Amino acid sequence: MIEIKNLTKKYKNFTLDNVSMTVEDGRITGFIGPNGAGKSTTFKAMLNLVKPDSGEIIINGKNIKDFKEEDKAKIGVVLTDSYFSDTFSIKDIAKILEASYKTFNKEFFVSQCEKFGLPDKKKIREFSSGMKAKLKVITALSYNTEVLILDEPTVGLDVVVREDILNCIRDYVAEDEKRSVIISSHISSDIEKLCDDIYMIYEGKIVLHEETDKLLFEYAVLKIEEEEFDKVDKKYIKAFRKESYGYECLTWQKDFYSENYPSMVIEKTGIDEMMMIMIKGEQL
Repeated sequence: MIEIKNLTKKYKNFTLDNVSMTVEDGRITGFIGPNGAGKSTTFKAMLNLVKPDSGEIIINGKNIKDFKEEDKAKIGVVLTDSYFSDTFSIKDIAKILEASYKTFNKEFFVSQCEKFGLPDKKKIREFSSGMKAKLKVITALSYNTEVLILDEPTVGLDVVVREDILNCIRDYVAEDEKRSVIISSHISSDIEKLCDDIYMIYEGKIVLHEETDKLLFEYAVLKIEEEEFDKVDKKYIKAFRKESYGYECLTWQKDFYSENYPSMVIEKTGIDEMMMIMIKGEQL
């Protein structure tokens, strides 16, 4: 559904460097990395908001350079810096969407707004941040899109509102096996619960791509004392960083180390710690 091939964009102080990604039909792909790593630049290139220096972006089998208005209408978007006018109400937005998109499903839009308690007569300026976030996601889902591009859709929201939004996304994909989602978030628990696979970007480069289940169940952190570090087989170590006791190492083969180094401390890890080792440490 989405294929990015060797995408490069050079700025004065930053380069998006040969980024390649694939988001398959029927899947939710996570896109993580620290601020300034290249996530927003990648998203904006996917939406033709920035022009890359080289590379290709293909969505639904078509290069985005050749997109027409009907192609754009098949992509739902939530960007962190996109907003509705504070003077609009939900009724106003429904009228705009109905006039803008032939595939707009007004019944779905209205029912979802009612489901999530969004008042149809109040102006957007009277909405809470949670209400605004829900509205952006509902809008992106309401015109029969085939692809969702979501940049931090749950940022700053409490756990209840976040779960509501994640359920909307799950339902969207479950309704049609050809739909796909790419989502960025700094909230690792959301990514772990929602995504089928995850790409990690750092300093403009993809440094990790893995199935979420494998990340959660086969990856681990090895705690190795300094005097033992040189003796350890490092063929299944992806990255390491120095600590006061020795070294903290990220592996994707925890069973190998538990079988061959029975006294080694091996700890289950999550996405946040993986990212810290990949970014702050040295990659192998």
